[in-house]
Amino acid sequence: MSLWPRPDNEIEMTAIRSQGAGGQNVNKVSSAAQLRFDVLASSLPESVKNRLMAMRDHRITRDGVVVIKSQQHRKLEQNRSEALSRLEELLRQAAIVPRKRIPTRTSRNQKRKRMDDKRHRGSVKQLRGKTSED
Repeated sequence: MSLWPRPDNEIEMTAIRSQGAGGQNVNKVSSAAQLRFDVLASSLPESVKNRLMAMRDHRITRDGVVVIKSQQHRKLEQNRSEALSRLEELLRQAAIVPRKRIPTRTSRNQKRKRMDDKRHRGSVKQLRGKTSED
């Protein structure tokens, strides 16, 4: 399920060589993919852009670029599809409109209960100061 009509020119994909493998597993390292997606320049609706920019996610920079690295599969195509699916998941989260909670009215029974609790608390406080000899 795609969220927006994704023009290929909006997503920049690069194959990256990652450091730290120490020479072993060279195929996996050379097939790591990096996806760059500019939120502000994209064709997303303004509301989704604003929610994306407001999200607390380490992959979204302040200037509105989403950077996703994928380096877990053997083939570059698999890493690219993994990065794309992560981007779609991020956009799916941003597309969900937060629902406002409707405040409920306090019932008469709840009010009475609260007042009883208050009264009881007062009597406990009075007893607290007194000793058994008083």
